Amino acid sequence: MAESSPPLSSRLRWSLFTVLCIAGVFNAMDRPIIAILKPDMMADFGWSDSDFGDLAAVTQFSAAFAFLFTGWLVDRLGVHRSMQLGATAWSFAAMAHGWAITTWQVVAARVGLGVTEAVQTPLTIKTVATLFEPDRRSLALGFATLLAGAGTIAMPFVIPGLALAFGWRGALVVGGIGGLISLVLWMVLARGVRFAIPSEDEMRADAVFGDSATSEGIEHDAYGSILTNRQTWGIVVAKALSDMTWWFINFWLADYYRKEFGLTTLELAVPLAIAFAGSGLGALLAGWASTWLLERGWSVNRVRKTVMLVSALVVAPLPLVLQLDSFWPVAVMMGVVMAGHQGFSLSIFSTITDVVPNRQVARVTAFGAFMGNMGGVLISLVAGRVLDAGFGFVPLFVFASSSYLLALAWFHWLIPVIRRDGGALAVAR
Repeated sequence: MAESSPPLSSRLRWSLFTVLCIAGVFNAMDRPIIAILKPDMMADFGWSDSDFGDLAAVTQFSAAFAFLFTGWLVDRLGVHRSMQLGATAWSFAAMAHGWAITTWQVVAARVGLGVTEAVQTPLTIKTVATLFEPDRRSLALGFATLLAGAGTIAMPFVIPGLALAFGWRGALVVGGIGGLISLVLWMVLARGVRFAIPSEDEMRADAVFGDSATSEGIEHDAYGSILTNRQTWGIVVAKALSDMTWWFINFWLADYYRKEFGLTTLELAVPLAIAFAGSGLGALLAGWASTWLLERGWSVNRVRKTVMLVSALVVAPLPLVLQLDSFWPVAVMMGVVMAGHQGFSLSIFSTITDVVPNRQVARVTAFGAFMGNMGGVLISLVAGRVLDAGFGFVPLFVFASSSYLLALAWFHWLIPVIRRDGGALAVAR
């Protein structure tokens, strides 16, 4: 990038990031589509709860495996080329569901989608680290989650209509088309923008980051310097513990409402919208609060861990919903729980942008996402079998309520003090 290149305007930064977030909404459409239209798919293929849990686990495992490579890919290609490759791949993978007529074809489509959609998370965090100053990154992440939540809120209302018109396969095809449209918008906005790409020397000589950082240029493989760092393990294990609850709610909340309150697919729209509205608002509030506190002199360590603690305490009362006989308080409580999750997750991702050099951000993010998805694989397998065994949702909700406090304890043990790496922005006109 030439030194004379003028920086991007704030408007263009936010416009590019908004388009990326919209692409992410279409990327994530497959999860609520599968959850909401579960009865239709089970009727088509004769699946049990365990079969559905296994399908969820296959998707999670595929994404988890892919994260081991997509983080390196995003760091290697940079933001712009990763967006081109990722959006194209996951859009066509979603559209492939339109031709799935057997269980194994559905599994193949899910594997393809899990692998390709794994580009989105490291790409989003890398883009935040590339486009925004350190104190603004939490707000940007909160905005991204709010936009994703807004898309998810609309899905319970839109998906049944799409299913009636085109079937569950057609609903996934629409998501793929939306991803391609988002890519076209990105290409228009990104004309003339110079996104920095790591040099060969930087990719071959990643110094270990964090408290033990050096500048000696020691040779490492793609993940060597990351896996030997204490901060990495603080981040990724906390991500795995907290994401177990996130994926459990995403895949099983609709089923819980059906079984406990007898809701139909159409009746699920409002309570699911409440849950995902809580998700988006929780992220925006956590992002705004983090930025506000940082601007008023709080240390980054104090801000991140305070937000994580408050978020964990918000989730802790989750088992109380099992004692409520009225549906609407349950729906509101689930929205609060989703808000707590997003506040916690936002702080983890913000910590990555704080402590990790820009050239390694996508890899650390992807490894965290790998661990989070492996947590999702485990909870999907366990949940289906717990329900088939007749234990109900009690043990699952009890675990979910404690997972964030456990994650925070682990995080604080391995990262007692968060210190910023201080990387510069890497984009210009």
